[in-house]
Amino acid sequence: MNKHEYIKAKGNPEWTPLYDHLLHVKTVAEVFASYAGMDIEAARLGALLHDIGKVHKVFQEQLQGKRPKQTFRHELSSLFFLPLIEENKRMLVLEMIVGHHKSVCNDAGNKGILDLLNDEDDPLGYHLGDWDQWSPIALEILNSLYVKTRYISKKEAIGAWEYSVKYCEKAFLEKRGYSVWRGLLMGSDYFASAQSHNTAEKIKRAFVAADLCFFNRQHELYPLSTKSATSEKRHTIVVACTGAGKTDYLLRRCKGRIFYTLPFQASINAMYNRLKKDLKPNNPDLDIRVLHAASSLVDKNDETADVSLQELIGASVKVLTPYQLAGVAFGSKGYESIILDLKGCDVILDEVHTYSGISQAIVLKIVSVLKQIGCRVHIGTATMPTILYEKIKSILGTEDVLEVQLSEGELNLFNRHVVHKLESLDQSFSIIRRAVERKEKILIVCNRVESAQTVYEQMQDDFPQVDKLLLHSRFRRMDRNDKEIRLLGQDEKGFATGCFNTSDEACIVVSTQVVEVSLDISFDLMVTEAAPLDALIQRFGRINRKREKQTIGHLKPVYVIAPPCIDKDARPYDLEILERGFSVLPDGEVLHESELQKKIDYVFTEIDFLKIETHAVFKESGQWSIPLLTHGSPLLIDLLDIDSVVCIVESDYEDYMAASFYEKMQYEIPARYYAVKSYPRIRETGHAPFIIPNSAYSDDLGLSLKALKKVNTDDQIF
Repeated sequence: MNKHEYIKAKGNPEWTPLYDHLLHVKTVAEVFASYAGMDIEAARLGALLHDIGKVHKVFQEQLQGKRPKQTFRHELSSLFFLPLIEENKRMLVLEMIVGHHKSVCNDAGNKGILDLLNDEDDPLGYHLGDWDQWSPIALEILNSLYVKTRYISKKEAIGAWEYSVKYCEKAFLEKRGYSVWRGLLMGSDYFASAQSHNTAEKIKRAFVAADLCFFNRQHELYPLSTKSATSEKRHTIVVACTGAGKTDYLLRRCKGRIFYTLPFQASINAMYNRLKKDLKPNNPDLDIRVLHAASSLVDKNDETADVSLQELIGASVKVLTPYQLAGVAFGSKGYESIILDLKGCDVILDEVHTYSGISQAIVLKIVSVLKQIGCRVHIGTATMPTILYEKIKSILGTEDVLEVQLSEGELNLFNRHVVHKLESLDQSFSIIRRAVERKEKILIVCNRVESAQTVYEQMQDDFPQVDKLLLHSRFRRMDRNDKEIRLLGQDEKGFATGCFNTSDEACIVVSTQVVEVSLDISFDLMVTEAAPLDALIQRFGRINRKREKQTIGHLKPVYVIAPPCIDKDARPYDLEILERGFSVLPDGEVLHESELQKKIDYVFTEIDFLKIETHAVFKESGQWSIPLLTHGSPLLIDLLDIDSVVCIVESDYEDYMAASFYEKMQYEIPARYYAVKSYPRIRETGHAPFIIPNSAYSDDLGLSLKALKKVNTDDQIF
C-alpha cells in the first residue's frame, strides 16, 4: 500500500492519490513516446516529476478549499527536482513540467513562470516553502516509483529554479515553434486524468490502425465504389454528388489512424455511429471516438483561456469538426499534443463547406498545417468552388494529389430534385398540408435554432396527429442521440422500427443545418430557408436519397424560400452570398447535377486570407510564429459563430457530478459563451459546464435562448 496515499493529486470527487496519478501519466507517456519515436526514458521521468510539486503544503490545502495568500503553481514547485535528471535529458523534462498548464509568459491568467517574476511577492520563496519538510516526502514518492533519488539541498533547488527561468526567458525571446515534449506531457496527463484507474487497460488500445476492409464493398449504384483507390499519391480530392459513395472511397484511401471531420457537431454523431457499426465486425476492440467541443474555449478575459478542443490521444478513429483541428493553426492550448497525435495520420475533410471567407481560409490553413506535419489529407465534397479546389491542390502539391470526379453521364444519374422558389414560409403551409395527406415525409430546414423552434411549435399546432421531431445542436447530447436514432428509424441491429425514416405514415422533421451532412435519411419533400448554394445542395441530398434501380430518374420537390431583405436577418450567412445562390437556382425545373459546378463558381469567386493569416501562428511561409512553451489567445470564438461552451440544466447537477467522464458528456448542452456566461459554472470537472435553470430547456425544444433571457440571472440558481 502507498504510505503517502494522503497526498492527493486531485480533489473532490476523485481524491486521486498523487502516487496513482503519476503512475497513470507515466504509463501513457511511455506508450505515447514510443509511438512518436521520442526518448522513452525522458518521457517517463517527465511524467513522474511533472506534478511532484503537489506535495507542497499550499497545494494540499488548496484541495481542501483553503485559498492561498498568493498565486501558487504546483508545476513550478516540481522544477526544484530537476537536479535528479541527468543533464542530457534535463531540458526535455523541464519543457514537460513548466508549461503543461500555462504559457510561460503572457499567460491569460498571468500565472506563467515569467509572469510571476513580476509579482511584488517572492514567487521563488513561496513555491520553495518549507523545503526541508515537504521535499523528503516528494523524494520518497518518486523513489517508490523507481526514480533514482538523492538529497537535494535548498541551494540546489534554487539553482534549478534559476536554471528554469533562464531557459524559459531564452526560449520565449529566441525560439519559435512548438515543444513536442510539452505536447507529450499534456496529452498523457489529460488521458490519465480522464481514465484514472482504467489508464493501463485503455492505453493498450491506443495508436492502433483500424482494419478498413469493410469499405472495399462494391455496388453498381455507387460509382465511386468501382473506382480504384490505389495510388502512390499521398493526398486525395474527390468531387462527387451526395450518394455516390464518397465516404467509402475516402476511407479506402487511408492507411493509418484516421481523423474524420464533418462540418457540424450533430453530423459527427451520425458518422460516429455509422463507422462504429461498420467497423465493429473486423475491429471488435476498436478505439473510436467522437469529439465534442470542450467548453473552455472562452473569451479573452476568462482566466481559463483557449483550451484545445481535442480529447484523448491515440484513438484509431476520431470523428470531429474541422474547427477542432483549427486550434493547431491558432496555437490553442494543447495544440502541441494535437500535432503529436496527428503526425503521420490520415485526415479526412468531408464536405468542405464555404459559408464564408473565414471558413474557407480556416480550411486552407488546416490543410497547410496537416501537410507540414506529415499527414495524408483526403478531401471529399459535392460543392467545392474551383478557386478553393485549386488552392488546396497547390498547397498539397498538384503532383501528389489523386483527383477523382464523376463523368457527366454518371452525374446525370443523380438528378433527383425539382426546385421551386417561394417568397415566404407562409406559402409552404398548403404544400405541407397536401404532402401530409399523401403520407409523405417532410423536412423543414431553418438557418437558426430559434427559427426552427418557432416553426416546430407551429407544426405542433397545425398537425397534432402527425409524428414530428425537432433537430438542432442545442439539445443534451443524450436527447440528441435519441432523436437521431428515432429519425433514422432503425434499432441497434439495423432493423426498421417504423419511425420517421422507415415509417409508412406522414412525418414532419424541423431542423437546422445540422441535417445537411452524414445523416443517412431520405424524405419526400423539403422546405428550406435560403442558404449558401453549397449548403442548399447538401440539404437537397436528404430528399429522394434512397438509391435503388427503380428510383433512378424519379424526381421530388424542394422548396426554397427567398433570402431576407436585410443583413441582420440573413445571419449566420452573408446576404450577398444567399442572393447569388438563390438567383442561379431553377424555378419549377430540374436541378441538373452536371451544372452545379458552374453555379457554385458563380457564387464563390474569392477567398480572403488576411484575417486568418494575421492571427494564425502557422504562417503561409511554413514557419511558426508562436514563442516556445506558450499558447495563443482564443480567436476561434471571435472568427466563427460556433457553439463554444457547454451547459447543464439545474436538475441534472447531482447526476452530472456523480457521472464518469464520458457519461458527463451526455448531460452537456452545446451553447454560445455569451448566452450563458452569467450563470454559475462548474470548473472542476467535465467540460466546465455552466448551470442553467430548468425553465430554459425542454426535451422537445432543447435550449431556448428566449426562455434563458427571461430568467433573472442575478438570482443564484442553488
